Amino acid sequence: MYVPNAFKEERISILQDAIRRAGLATLVCLTDDRLIASHVPLLLDPEPGPYGTLLGHLARQNPQSRGANGEAMAIFLGPGAYITPSWYATKRETGKVVPTWNYVAIHAYGPLEFIDDPVHVREHVARLTDRHEQGRPVPWKVSDGFA
Repeated sequence: MYVPNAFKEERISILQDAIRRAGLATLVCLTDDRLIASHVPLLLDPEPGPYGTLLGHLARQNPQSRGANGEAMAIFLGPGAYITPSWYATKRETGKVVPTWNYVAIHAYGPLEFIDDPVHVREHVARLTDRHEQGRPVPWKVSDGFA
């Protein structure tokens, strides 16, 4: 991803905070014959440092869980908005401006590992659920109905 130096963010704590806020990522990886992507809620474990580990869950029926190998990329999107040239002072001065789009996007790269263990899956789904149910008056728990 091309990022102009003026907009580049390299502070790990800021990037990790944006990943936590986004929650949902587009997970992209390569199978033997094509690229494949899924939209997956991911948790960020800060270990091992300094970057941490992303943890997610794919259904067995998802082709990505069966055919992916090697490196993966998780794309997290934050807020974004169209920026009109009318807002620039140079528009009034020279007229030489173009529209743009301001956005937050993080591309996280690393090896993809699948863990096929029912205890691990249940614990992970419980962590995901707890993360997204927090703040609700009566949070749903995995023990309320996990199949």
